[in-house]
Amino acid sequence: MIARLLGAGLVVAALGGAPFQCGSSSNPETRREDSAGDALYNLAMDFRAKGDEAAAKDTLRYLVEHYPSNRHVPAAREELAAGDRAPAKGAPSADP
Repeated sequence: MIARLLGAGLVVAALGGAPFQCGSSSNPETRREDSAGDALYNLAMDFRAKGDEAAAKDTLRYLVEHYPSNRHVPAAREELAAGDRAPAKGAPSADP
């Protein structure tokens, strides 16, 4: 009985230290895991690569609105601004 309690106590103690063993890098460029914002940016780029520009823009907007501190937000804002300046497909050109 005592051995069981001791064993259970050791397991709890080992699991209690787990968060300290799994350190996270404060530098976003060296992180190994993606955050939700990183996944959204990658998803937007995947939509764009497949030709679904509307889904890409919607995903970038969601990223900017819900994860404003994510490392991809500046690029997402630039892409959204560039998309707003580009003429729509099939629209007449302003150039003669």
